[in-house]
Amino acid sequence: MRFVKNPVVQFLAAGLLVLLVVVVITVQLSSRAANAEAIADARSTTTLLAESIAQPAIPRGLVDVDPGAVDRFDQRVRNRLLVGDVRRIKIWREDGRIVYSDKTQLIDSKYDLGDEELEVLHNGGSDAELSDLSQRENRFERGHGDMVEVYTRVRSPEGEPLLFEAYYSAKDIAQRRQEVYNAFQPITLGGLIVLVAVTTPLLWALTRRLDRTARERQRLLEAAADASELERRRIARDLHDGVVQDLAGTSFALSATVRDPRTDPGTSTRLEPMASSLRTSLRSLRSLLVEIYPPDLRVDGLAAALGDLVAPAAERGVTPTVEVFDVGDASDESVRLVWRVAQEAVRNTLRHADATTVTVQVRGVGDRLVLDVTDDGHGFSENGHGASRPQGLGLRGLRDLIREAGGTIDVRSQPGSGTTVHLEVRK
Repeated sequence: MRFVKNPVVQFLAAGLLVLLVVVVITVQLSSRAANAEAIADARSTTTLLAESIAQPAIPRGLVDVDPGAVDRFDQRVRNRLLVGDVRRIKIWREDGRIVYSDKTQLIDSKYDLGDEELEVLHNGGSDAELSDLSQRENRFERGHGDMVEVYTRVRSPEGEPLLFEAYYSAKDIAQRRQEVYNAFQPITLGGLIVLVAVTTPLLWALTRRLDRTARERQRLLEAAADASELERRRIARDLHDGVVQDLAGTSFALSATVRDPRTDPGTSTRLEPMASSLRTSLRSLRSLLVEIYPPDLRVDGLAAALGDLVAPAAERGVTPTVEVFDVGDASDESVRLVWRVAQEAVRNTLRHADATTVTVQVRGVGDRLVLDVTDDGHGFSENGHGASRPQGLGLRGLRDLIREAGGTIDVRSQPGSGTTVHLEVRK
């Protein structure tokens, strides 16, 4: 009884009770506000993508699903639309026909639009809802968890309203909600600090104990995030070494069957487009694995990784060449840096140079690892004019890493003579 009557204990109990009430109310309000803010953020992102990127790039003929218009639009905006948390893009006509999607199998397919979608299409604004993955138009999103679809209106050059729809992972939305929710926690923590400042050392000790628990929880969360990152790397690597190789073998077998004089001409005719489609899908899968998640690079995998990196060049009419030799004693850190510089240089070539060839060469010279990425594009002059400007934000952002690794980078170019990005770094 004496312990219960102790003023310190009573004050501590009352303070904890008030704090508990404050925490409960704050959690409820913060959760609601965080959820609304996360959805609003997704809607704002969708509206920005629709109005600033998609609508200005819509060519005439896209509304009629003209293949040329679809291809031009895809080349212009695909990489700029699939950014951040965006998982899928679809653009609809009022009659329910999909005129564009990053998933090409959906293009020119027709499905019924719901009342909410039609309202946005007619009246503008935006809306968001949980995707019904049982619907056939969402079949490609199955197996990736719940999805949230956000849609708004854009207009074609012909003046026809179109429905721009972006898909987000529900997990990403939940993560964003948690981030916003965490921003409200300093309110509760601040109240706790004030309580500690005006109460007893006992409460101060209790607060420190709670802080230690919070730090341990943060450490465990970071460890879990690291484990998830490693698992993603493993999955990407397994796909590359398993499915991609199987598809490659199947593609070679089909091509050989088509060329075999013993194969019936009718059969060869039917198999040829299948083989071509398989090769295209294989290149796309390799490029997707490289772009979405760079490989865990090591010396013995550098040549294959660079081959995957330049694979999209052929689809753009650029002939790629990869040469790797005398790099067996290079460190993994140097190999990763070489790959990152090569990635940025190749990206610049494909975007700006209007080249017909690009060569990526990596070689060991003494204790140095040397990279040369050379194209035969327009080039540029020393005063900064010209079609190819490789020294964009990407390469500039890598200069500090190169300097810390004891390396140097040099971009050489002349108008009409192409461009060479030259990197030297310690093995």
